[in-house]
Amino acid sequence: MSHKRIPKRKAAIAVGSVVALGAAALLLPHANASQDGASDGASATPKTLKAGDASDLASQLAGLLGDAFAGSYYDGDSKQLVVNVVAGDDNNVVVQAEKAGAAVREVDNSMAELEAGAHTLKTEATIPGTSWAVDPRTNKILVTADSTVTGDKWNQLESTVEGLGSGMATIKKSEGTFRTFASGGDAIFSGGARCSLGFNVTAGDGSPAFLTAGHCGVAAEQWSDAQGGQPIATVDQAVFPGTGDFALVRYDDPATVAPSEVNLGEQTLAISQAADATVGQEVFRMGSTTGLSDGQVLGLNATVNYPEGTVTGLIQTNVCAEPGDSGGSMFTRDGLAVGLTSGGSGDCTVGGETFFQPVTTALEAVGASLGEAGAGGGAGAGGGQEAGGEDAGAGGLGAGEESAVRGGHCRVRSRPRVRRWGGTGAVGCSGGGGGP
Repeated sequence: MSHKRIPKRKAAIAVGSVVALGAAALLLPHANASQDGASDGASATPKTLKAGDASDLASQLAGLLGDAFAGSYYDGDSKQLVVNVVAGDDNNVVVQAEKAGAAVREVDNSMAELEAGAHTLKTEATIPGTSWAVDPRTNKILVTADSTVTGDKWNQLESTVEGLGSGMATIKKSEGTFRTFASGGDAIFSGGARCSLGFNVTAGDGSPAFLTAGHCGVAAEQWSDAQGGQPIATVDQAVFPGTGDFALVRYDDPATVAPSEVNLGEQTLAISQAADATVGQEVFRMGSTTGLSDGQVLGLNATVNYPEGTVTGLIQTNVCAEPGDSGGSMFTRDGLAVGLTSGGSGDCTVGGETFFQPVTTALEAVGASLGEAGAGGGAGAGGGQEAGGEDAGAGGLGAGEESAVRGGHCRVRSRPRVRRWGGTGAVGCSGGGGGP
């Protein structure tokens, strides 16, 4: 597909990349509103919730229960929030959590004990190729080691985990290698580097900008929407490694129209606001290499030891990603921005672990908000109108479009296009994953 330049006063880069049309069927037909399974007369019955509402309830209960709160996760099958409590002799904390609408589970390890264990790992086992995050479903710290952690390094890690005590942590061995997902190729470009655009935002001064991965932002200052093309955006702020992996990149033309939406090819999904992730939540990831993939949140506040350094505060998932997907958007089916692709191991053939920068913390750090600059800005991390129901997309898919992916994994083969109002982008489908 030839790339035709569109005047930036009339168009903007779409969020992420053009995705396989059939994959959009995963998102749009099933976006439904919250349902409350509890009546006033049965307040102790766990409520049926959307994942976003479950995250809000979890935050409220964390403050309400104090030291008794030991984490929470979203049960996608029952659509309920499960809250871990260390009740001891105080049964009142269980009653409080049940009255709020959560399913309550008593556990042994408190959050203070789990956080202390994570601190011990940081001081004694910060080894490149390792990561750890609290898994509320097991009430343990999940420690992951990639294929480079062998010999003395493995012995050091294993010894540290054993030193935490029985029932505090588990070790998982990953076949791949932890790395950031930047690569040479297509999408947003700077020299030989390729990354993916995450979410269009409005900077604090009202100018149009976008979020992407911090390791992309520190790699190059100016970015283009075409390989070898003129730069269209300049890095304003970038963090990597350290307390996150995010960058704010400002469009050079202040009249650029930068809608907060995910481009699904023939239709778009409006992004209404940013939201915190919940363990167990279904999420979708879009990137310029692999298009659209889905999976589940496995852990929060994850620490990842990349070869370039340690990054903290990430979201751990089982969503696949590959080089070139760095910075790409992670979101929910009802239009909530959740994460920016950071890195991980594996690929979209064998799977693996992928880590994401939370959008809420990135927005707060750079002082930006979701929404069009030309329309006076939009909602920030804590505001805006939530998208939901059947209006969360721009319509369903025809039978012909759905059949385009009947054989397997549908993947993007072209760069993310400048937004063509009513236009289409080129996609390709194949039976498996792998790089382009």
